[in-house]
Amino acid sequence: MLSRRTVVFGLPLLTAGCASAPPIQMAAAPVDPAYQAMYGEIDSERFPVPAIDLTDIDPVFLRQEVSYSTAEQPGTVVIDPANHFLYLVRAGGRAMRYGIGVGREGFGWSGRAQIDRKAEWPTWTPPHEMVLRDPKAAPFAKGMPGGPKNPLGARAMYLYQDGRDTLYRIHGTTEPESIGQSMSSGCIRLMNQDIINLYGRVPTGSRVVVLRATGMKTS
Repeated sequence: MLSRRTVVFGLPLLTAGCASAPPIQMAAAPVDPAYQAMYGEIDSERFPVPAIDLTDIDPVFLRQEVSYSTAEQPGTVVIDPANHFLYLVRAGGRAMRYGIGVGREGFGWSGRAQIDRKAEWPTWTPPHEMVLRDPKAAPFAKGMPGGPKNPLGARAMYLYQDGRDTLYRIHGTTEPESIGQSMSSGCIRLMNQDIINLYGRVPTGSRVVVLRATGMKTS
């Protein structure tokens, strides 16, 4: 370790002659090869799914199986907007955890719902209010076909309560850097590789529990 004397008397060597010390370049932490494979390119889809640059993602938000204590039955989806996680409950006190992004206001409600519809490469139809305020949304008032630029990403699962569409969806995203954030508009967003994985595990009729977003921080 450097002594206090070394630190104090070494400072003139960096500042003499009005020269700036060269910036310290912080090397990016190496990415686990298993995650590189998990979030690699998918070329077997109707549209190619590009690999994700994981240096932009906090590792805590990468897909992983975790210990999870809950009274919910296996197969239930639990959404925790405040902490930006989605859990798929498994047996034995375990769950598959996915990082999510949510809208700036979080989730507009909490409680129970179910997945009544699922779609691959879904059509995105912006709400009427968005069409009125956002010129970029106006051309898609009647719907934007699924594809690599569609904001719903590769998959969507539609949440219903008592047979009525809540207008909330669990879907993919074209902006993986938004995972772990509360920003822009939108529902519950997962990286495309994650929504494809979750979609294959969750059948229509699955229960969804949305936790209260108390104390949620927005960016």
